[in-house]
Order: sequence, then structure tokens, then C-alpha cells
Amino acid sequence: MAILVTGGAGFIGSHTCVELLNAGYEIIVVDNLINSKPEVIQKIKQITQRDFKFYQADLLNRSELEAIFESNTIDAVIHFAGLKAVGESVEIPLRYYHNNVSGTIILCETMAHYNVKRMVFSSSATIYGDPQSVPIKEDFPLSTTNPYGSTKLMIENILQDLYLSDKEWSISLLRYFNPIGAHKSGLIGEDPKGIPNNLMPYIVRVASGKLETLSIFGNDYPTIDGTGVRDYIHVVDLSLGHLDALKKIMLTKGINSYNLGTGKGYSVLEVIRAFEISTGQKVNSKITHRRPGDIAECYADPSKAKIELGWTASRDLYEMCLDAWKFAKQQ
Repeated sequence: MAILVTGGAGFIGSHTCVELLNAGYEIIVVDNLINSKPEVIQKIKQITQRDFKFYQADLLNRSELEAIFESNTIDAVIHFAGLKAVGESVEIPLRYYHNNVSGTIILCETMAHYNVKRMVFSSSATIYGDPQSVPIKEDFPLSTTNPYGSTKLMIENILQDLYLSDKEWSISLLRYFNPIGAHKSGLIGEDPKGIPNNLMPYIVRVASGKLETLSIFGNDYPTIDGTGVRDYIHVVDLSLGHLDALKKIMLTKGINSYNLGTGKGYSVLEVIRAFEISTGQKVNSKITHRRPGDIAECYADPSKAKIELGWTASRDLYEMCLDAWKFAKQQ
């Protein structure tokens, strides 16, 4: 069984490739390397001691994608590929809509042409907008506050319509909360090009001396300590959720959405403290103004994934911090 992994050199994609290979799957990885590094492919092979095909290609290039499907027997697709920086999406929205939405449409058209109708899609909790209550369930109203989130919601709608038009499709929509951590080996982890978009890469850069101070955006939210609360999940737990979703789509038809989170919310200050305790490293921080579009708290109700996929997150915040630091020290 061969699984095509788009965006397989990225943060979540690379960890999922490792778990797929460890579980005995054959994988084919496609990545344009815009926001990832080619050496990640070699590190996946090093961790797993397994080989696989890698294509540096862009989903917007239909002929390249068709050539990959033509020369391989593909059973299902796990679709990670996409631009993902919230702030950047506000600055260059057309690029985000073109890349994320058009790329997915071309992928789905190519899949249909080659009769590959099983997909696990990398969605996001950003599509819940500013929820009226927490924890968040899959049937909550959907809305977005930025173009990145809008592309994820738009793609979910496209995939819903695709299934309605052809009931042979089997699709899992995985709504991620906040993945952090790294592989135990320290060989792969979150290593964004340019300015980080997430909290943990900033924390490790301050701890390692690459940045002087961590800016905490607002301490006047209605939360436990005034800082924003999020559901942080270990990237390996998140990756294992893809394997459970893959098993489901191989056996059933339909389209279903699942929250992948721990069900626990941690504030920015709680994450900083957990990092300092688990690693012994001091993180200098300062309070600054809120960022436009940020919400007070966001954490999952992951019970549907537990019931229908048999998946739960098992790694705690201290392990997430320790693994992220181990990866950072090896860079």
C-alpha cells in the first residue's frame, strides 16, 4: 500500500512520514521545499532506516503531479502541502488562495482521474474563528479571521461538495490545534524558514540565545493569568492521528471531521514555565500589546476522534518542551 504525502518535508508531514514508515506503509513524498529543507528527507530515512521516493514538485504544476500518479500506484493521499503563516496570509492573500485552494483542486482532479479517492486532509482549528465557548466540538459554527484560515475552510467545503458529487470518496478532515515538540531523536522538528509564526520556535530561540526576549502578546485576556490559552499537542501524537484516520478511510466511505488536540488549554506563561522546568533553561520575556485577530482561549474536545478513530494524545506538555529543546540544540 503506497500513500502519497504532499508537504511531507514539513513539520507535521515529516513526523507523519516517520510514523507511516514505522507502521510498514510505503510512502511517496511530494514537496516543493518552499518552507522546508531537503535534508529532512534524508533524516526521515535515517530515523526509519527505510527508503522511499521523493519528488520536488508543486501541486500547481498539473503535469508534474500527473507524472507522479502515472508512474506510481497510489492508494491514498495525506495532504499537508500549503502555505501556513497567518500574518503573511493577511499581507499576500491572493498567493494563499491560489496556492492552497488551487493546489488542492488540481490534486483532487488528478486523484479522481487516477481513481484514487481516499484522502486525509490537514485542516486547522483556525476555522472555528473566535469560539463562543470551550472546549470546541466539531459541530461548532465555522468562521475565520484571516486568509490562511479561510483557505482551510474553503478547502473543507470543496471536499464536502466533492463527496456529495461522488459517494466513492472517503475523506478525513483533521482539525489541528497547536502542534509543538519534535521527534525523540532530535533529528526532525519545527524549523521554520525566516520569522517563526508559533510560540515554541520563539521560546527555543530565546533559550538558545538567538533572540534576546520573547514577546508575550497581551496579558489582559479573561484567562487564568491574562495570557492567551491554547491546546498544545505533541507533533508525534498528532502524526499518529493521521495513521488512525488513514485506517478509517481505507475501510469506509464518507467524509468526517475530527479535532486533534489534548483537550487541555495552557496559557503562554504556563508553557514558558513548563519549558523552564523541563529543560532548566531561562526564557526572558516581556509583555507587549495584543495582536489583531488573536483570541483569548482555544482548546479541543477530542472525544469524537477517540470514539471513531480510537485516537488519544498521550504526551504531556513537559515532554513536548523537552523534545522541542533537544531538536533545537542539534541545529
